[in-house]
Amino acid sequence: MSKPREISCDLISKTVKDLFVEANLCLGADVIASVEEALHSEDSPLGQEALAIILDNARIAREERMPLCQDTGLAVLFLEVGQDVHIVGGSLYDALQEGVRAAYRDGFLRKSVCDPLSRKNTGDNTPAVIYTEIVEGDRIRIVAMPKGGGSENMSGTVMLMPSQGVEGIREYVIAKVADAGPNPCPPVIVGVGIGGSIEQSGLLAKKALMRSVGAPNGRDDRLSQLEREILEEVNRLGIGPQGYGGNTTALAVHIEMMPCHIASLPVTVNIQCHVARHREKVL
Repeated sequence: MSKPREISCDLISKTVKDLFVEANLCLGADVIASVEEALHSEDSPLGQEALAIILDNARIAREERMPLCQDTGLAVLFLEVGQDVHIVGGSLYDALQEGVRAAYRDGFLRKSVCDPLSRKNTGDNTPAVIYTEIVEGDRIRIVAMPKGGGSENMSGTVMLMPSQGVEGIREYVIAKVADAGPNPCPPVIVGVGIGGSIEQSGLLAKKALMRSVGAPNGRDDRLSQLEREILEEVNRLGIGPQGYGGNTTALAVHIEMMPCHIASLPVTVNIQCHVARHREKVL
């Protein structure tokens, strides 16, 4: 039997720190390409101006090494831990939290985490929200996702009746985007989770936001078609970039799905602003 591969907590902490700093300073190439495409297809002059400012902001943040947005996010981490990995030098979760702490301290990122009732700030943007999955192999995949509060506030979950089906899902997603209006800083990316349990649908929606912008669900043609249809309807709402009107309210709709109970149809919409930040690394 081969010896498990060792990965140190120090390496994990440093990786988490670097990922959160980089995610907050450099907008992904997929998002930039999507905004550039929207700029050429946007009909509204004010919408065009807003999209141009978004691209200029991304350039300045990248070149000047400054945060893309003053809201540097709630720290969300997705881990895929190989079952043949041996973590040494401490606790995995302590290492993850230390990486977040160091990122927000040394990267001069805004600390936005507080006690829900007293509203007292924790001072270091911890604790992070951590999701861990055990997979085959001897690697650890770490995805860092700083999630802004404004777009998160516009999200929601509903337990539909199974008879409401696809039309019920479509109506709920479009209604959530319409109700959100300009609040989540459109153009947005709409993550949708269908099925599972009430909490699993939320996790599916969050995971959907990590997909490359506009990349279709390649595992289910029904979902790829539904993504296209909902995106078209959302962009007919006329909210437009930053709420100034136009035909670019959303850059993409991403849907993930899993089986659910015969009596239920859970649906979660997790809205992401145009500052769609996530970085990943495999150790």
